[in-house]
Amino acid sequence: MGKKSATSVPVNLGINEKDRAKIAEGLSHLLADTYTLYLKTHNFHWNVKGPMFQTLHLMFEAQYTELALAVDLIAERIRALGFPAPGTYKEYAKLSSIKETDGVPEATQMIRLLVEGQEAVVRTARKNFPVVDKANDEPTADLLTQRMQVHEKTAWMLRALLEK
Repeated sequence: MGKKSATSVPVNLGINEKDRAKIAEGLSHLLADTYTLYLKTHNFHWNVKGPMFQTLHLMFEAQYTELALAVDLIAERIRALGFPAPGTYKEYAKLSSIKETDGVPEATQMIRLLVEGQEAVVRTARKNFPVVDKANDEPTADLLTQRMQVHEKTAWMLRALLEK
């Protein structure tokens, strides 16, 4: 029974296991933030109302659709590094820096909360760079950079809606 199964193949990417584990842990936080923001954005898409309804409804839909694709990319990178990707609300609640919103806020507050969420994801992604750079993990660095660009641009666009 002590034999490895025929499907158990060691991961040999040129990054030691300790660094891969740290990177996967950081990406797990990014995945949790991204999924939590996805859920919040989708909730706001369903429940927004007021004079900006049409604009916000469509904008939030584009944003949650992009986030849905992003969670897959992040989870697949964790898997490529040889670790399981978290995939439950319980795990995300522990890992995410983004808190859920109770009730249904008014439209302007939804926008503010989404700006905060977008910026939180940027900060979480940015925290991963020291270990990623140390390990010369260019694919993860590329993923982090792309995610930061998307979230920074989205935060800017949302903030623009709040200006007088």
